[in-house]
Amino acid sequence: MPRRSFLPPEEKDESEGVVRSLQPGVEGEQTRLKSGLAKGTVSTANAEDGARPTDVPIDHRKWSKTDGVKRKSSDEMISLAQGARIQAMRGLRSSGRLRIQNPWRCSRLSLLVTLLSALFVLVTVRSFLSRQVDPKGCRMSYMRPGFAKFADFDTEHTRFASKYELYLYREGGIDEDTRVKGVPVLFIPGNAGSYKQVRPLAAEAAQYFHDVVQHEAAARKDGKLSLDFFTVNFNEDISAFHGQTLLDQAEYLNEAVAFILSLYHDPRRSIRDPDLPDPSQVILIGHSMGGIVARAMLVMPNYQANTINTIVTMSAPHARPPVSFDGEIVRTYQKINNYWRDAYAQRWANNNPLWHVTLISVAGGGLDTVIPSDYASLASLVPDTHGFTVFASSIPNVWTGMDHQAILWCDQLRKVIIRSLMELIDARRPGQTRPRADRMRVFKKWLLTGLEDVVEKALPQMEPTILLTLEDNSNAIISQGERFALRSFGASQKAKAHLLPVPVQAAAGQKSFSLLTDQALTATGTNENLDVLFCSVFPLQLGQSASLFSMNMDLSGNSSGSTRLACKNAAVDVTHLPASTRTSHHPFDDVTPFSYLQYHVEDVAEHQFVAIVDKAAHPTAGWAVAEFSSTAQSQIQSGLGFWPLLLSGFRMTLAADRPMVTQIKLPAVHSSLLAYRLTIGRHGCGDGSELFTSFVRQYISDPYESKFFVNVKQANINLHGIAPFMPPPMRQASGTEGVSLQVWSDPACHSTMDVALDLDILGSIGKLFMRYRTLFAAFPLLVAALVLRKQFAIYDATGVFVSFGEALDRCLRQSLPLVFLALSICAVGLARRAGSSSRSHRFLDGVSRWRGNATESPRRDYRQNDLLLGSPDPFFWFLVPVLGATSVGLCLLLHLLVTGLTYVCLAAYGIVVTRPGWVRHDDDPRGSSSSFAANSARRRLATISVLLVLVSTIIPYQFAFLVACLVQAATCARALKVAHETRSAQHFSLYHYAHAILILMIWLLPINIFVLLVWVHNLAVHWLTPFSSHHNVFSIMPVLLLVETIACGNMIPRITTPYVLLVLRWSASGRVALRAPRADPGLCSASLRSVTQLLLIVFGGYAAVYGVSYAYTLHHLFNLVLAVWFLALHSSATGALYSLAARLSLFLGLAPAPAPDSASALASADGERERERERDRDRDRDPDHLLHHLHPPADHRYPQLQHLHDPDHHHDDNDDNDDDDGHDGHGGRALDLGQGKKRP
Repeated sequence: MPRRSFLPPEEKDESEGVVRSLQPGVEGEQTRLKSGLAKGTVSTANAEDGARPTDVPIDHRKWSKTDGVKRKSSDEMISLAQGARIQAMRGLRSSGRLRIQNPWRCSRLSLLVTLLSALFVLVTVRSFLSRQVDPKGCRMSYMRPGFAKFADFDTEHTRFASKYELYLYREGGIDEDTRVKGVPVLFIPGNAGSYKQVRPLAAEAAQYFHDVVQHEAAARKDGKLSLDFFTVNFNEDISAFHGQTLLDQAEYLNEAVAFILSLYHDPRRSIRDPDLPDPSQVILIGHSMGGIVARAMLVMPNYQANTINTIVTMSAPHARPPVSFDGEIVRTYQKINNYWRDAYAQRWANNNPLWHVTLISVAGGGLDTVIPSDYASLASLVPDTHGFTVFASSIPNVWTGMDHQAILWCDQLRKVIIRSLMELIDARRPGQTRPRADRMRVFKKWLLTGLEDVVEKALPQMEPTILLTLEDNSNAIISQGERFALRSFGASQKAKAHLLPVPVQAAAGQKSFSLLTDQALTATGTNENLDVLFCSVFPLQLGQSASLFSMNMDLSGNSSGSTRLACKNAAVDVTHLPASTRTSHHPFDDVTPFSYLQYHVEDVAEHQFVAIVDKAAHPTAGWAVAEFSSTAQSQIQSGLGFWPLLLSGFRMTLAADRPMVTQIKLPAVHSSLLAYRLTIGRHGCGDGSELFTSFVRQYISDPYESKFFVNVKQANINLHGIAPFMPPPMRQASGTEGVSLQVWSDPACHSTMDVALDLDILGSIGKLFMRYRTLFAAFPLLVAALVLRKQFAIYDATGVFVSFGEALDRCLRQSLPLVFLALSICAVGLARRAGSSSRSHRFLDGVSRWRGNATESPRRDYRQNDLLLGSPDPFFWFLVPVLGATSVGLCLLLHLLVTGLTYVCLAAYGIVVTRPGWVRHDDDPRGSSSSFAANSARRRLATISVLLVLVSTIIPYQFAFLVACLVQAATCARALKVAHETRSAQHFSLYHYAHAILILMIWLLPINIFVLLVWVHNLAVHWLTPFSSHHNVFSIMPVLLLVETIACGNMIPRITTPYVLLVLRWSASGRVALRAPRADPGLCSASLRSVTQLLLIVFGGYAAVYGVSYAYTLHHLFNLVLAVWFLALHSSATGALYSLAARLSLFLGLAPAPAPDSASALASADGERERERERDRDRDRDPDHLLHHLHPPADHRYPQLQHLHDPDHHHDDNDDNDDDDGHDGHGGRALDLGQGKKRP
């Protein structure tokens, strides 16, 4: 039966036109071919190089070893030769063939997209490095370290004793005794971190205790002891990319904690006060991944309950893993985070194993370029009663961001961390720390600005300690509602009190008290110039002694009439703010900070006066400003929407009579992907007349991130708010709060102030780098998969496997825009779904609070932002085409780079290897170059078997994947060499196919390379214990088989016949038989082509949607789906698939599928082939076979012509259709079940 055409309409029209144009010359062609046969020459043309037709001599001897050839009539052979001639002439007239076979070919559209992509990447990197960059203000720390190794912490205690080590830190010149004597603190280094990173913190702890704490009697009475800093040498383990390494470290640390606590029970190794209880808990400090290891310790089976109650982490990615290239690290994160969430979701504290644990996360901010500081958030893990996240720029007296390593040695930060730890220590308790609620108060006091609503004020809980005596005729009482401003101290050369009446709460409404001064305020009352007291009238009764107060401040001047006030010192709640003067540049400048007090009226309602006492005895420079202001005047809620903010910005003019502190709330500014530019315009205040220059605090409340801008005129506004791929918080806010701007300005200027906020487009582009850099491990796979799909589509239709650049150009014009559009719609849908989920959970949170549970949280989907862009904001849908186009450019650049390296390898090979003479490639019985001489099946099987045995025992499968990539690269070089030598379209197709698979494998290589680095590192530290994971041979075997198949020069067959479709059917006798489908061959082949294209589309779509959060699954999809399918197609070319299925049916006792014409043909296939070889030896010089010497270009759109240029092709005289031979045009045998022809 005639073959049915499945060419696209444009291909059919083009081929029909060529055939019609060549039809008048057919008769002449017949005559010329007959004469050529008689003379022993055949004329042909090389369509590859456009040469003119030449006479090719026929060498009868060259075909003496041809097997299985059956005779055909001369007329039939001439008609076949005519078809070959037509195709050769069509190749001459077509200009597209050379372009398809040119590996370097790139269309203008592809080059334009690549140039735009390169420009976008350059702009992004430049913006990331130079725009919206926070200033660096860390001061260097110094120490004199000493380490004592615990050699007795050996294999009797832990199985990791030969890999890890435990040390005790001692500061030289201060504390060199290696016996324990204080409170145990364990430092955990992070990914590739060193145990020596403990030095700054431990040195500061030793220095602070030696210089300050041990000299304070009250501190010793409160149970303050020194800190014994222990540290662990992980040999710079790479724990961020390997989950099993993280779990090994957690297991080792639990055993180290037990060993550390045992040291305090040994009198030979401890010199603690015997009256104090031995420690039962250890404080943990973790840097980077060390913070995750600290949290994992509480999940491990060997964790001893209640041995950890305080964890401080620094730049630790709590919310999600930094990369998802290892499946074990993703599952470990899920296990840890689910444990913590479930613990705090318990209704009763007795059911919460973490009820006593305090967790603090300190983030570095925008300067941390190792991990996004958004990942340090604890909002989805811990309620605010047990922990919080704070940025370094928020911490008083630090006020600067810091990079991933500087957060350890920054002198300002280490002082705050050590002082907070020292304050929460109570060695009188077995846990060595104060109760959880007290620990939280201490951390909030030291780490938060003091301006947050969650910070508890100490003043209301205090008792009056100061008796203030004033003259009755004192005129220092400020009128109600007036602002107090003191521009210098000591003007009266004696102490003087200025009283501000506290408004009555009912009449005051929402009011607050604010005081700002450049003087230091201390709670001990030792201030030289200024005291701020909250006082109540205290009439001294008869017989009552003034000794009830610890301090008696008499300002009456020995006057007979006096007023006595019982006062509290407000310095206990003082907040330090960065000094802002005309010479200020940064908030972290080494100058004395401002002191600031702020109270709501309800917090001080029990008092009648605020006494501002000027204690200077002589004129002294300094100032103080205080006022009661209305909340309606000091807080401005902006109703500006998101789109108006982006298009026109925010503009506002503050009135001249504004309060000293003005707060502007901007709910529309909430995304961490957008950056803004703030401009402050001041008017009217003359030079030198202002007390201080204006300064601004930018802040958000979840997490606690504040930034200060002193002497501000312009400032960069960027934040860590709503970020991509972040899980939703445990407690959903009532609405989007956005960023707030708190502006301090000198009220004495009496001038207006202009505030402007505009979007910084270039600065915003740089924010994409940190949040979406891992996306470029997934999106390029989408592009590569779609390009490979296009290559297969063209190959199945035309027989030409086009180059990667050619297919990429066609995808850019057709499929890629549609795919990016669909993904953009998907991004909008996912964002809207996340938004609706948040609204529903806000209602459930309200119900939970109404039930009175402090920690119980309704169950929610914490993985709702894991997909695609990971953003809950639909506005960012445009990032899909932008990042997609960038991935297109990266794919083309990689294609050109790999092609260039292939040519370089060929040039180097040509220099090293010199061919001794002409080599006849015609003599290759496979019709291919000797570069693809096949190894024996036994050798191939042995090579793969050895590699799989190593994978199952010693090496991870990622190493085998790297080897496969190298072999595939070598295959590409060999295929290109053969293609250039033979100028054969078949070999160019093989090269393009191998090259496309290599591109896909290279994009998968980063997913595998990090686990391989962990394995190499373990070898470097002589840790030879194999991984407990990554040794599944099925995770790599299909890839190895596919690479080995291609390395043997086997081209994947075209899907033109339904030889792969095998089904199990019930026979008439009731037995299950393996049968071929009786469907139309064209429909079957079209369905198989759809399978290939569908698998590639699904793979690319999965990579785009799930690739960032679950990148490790991409390797398994490629291995278990694509590689297996490609192997099935390769196997079908040699009949191996049918043979395997037939033998499987016999093994299972099923009726084997007979050959379509004879039931015994399949069973005797091997014997039949041997008998055909014997018959063919008698006619190896038959002139009827001379046309096998024709080598025109292969055009797989006409499979029936393959025997004319395939020396390994064999004819069957009994065939009615010349495409029903035993081969598929690629040197392999195929069983055409749909045609029903007998095959050898």
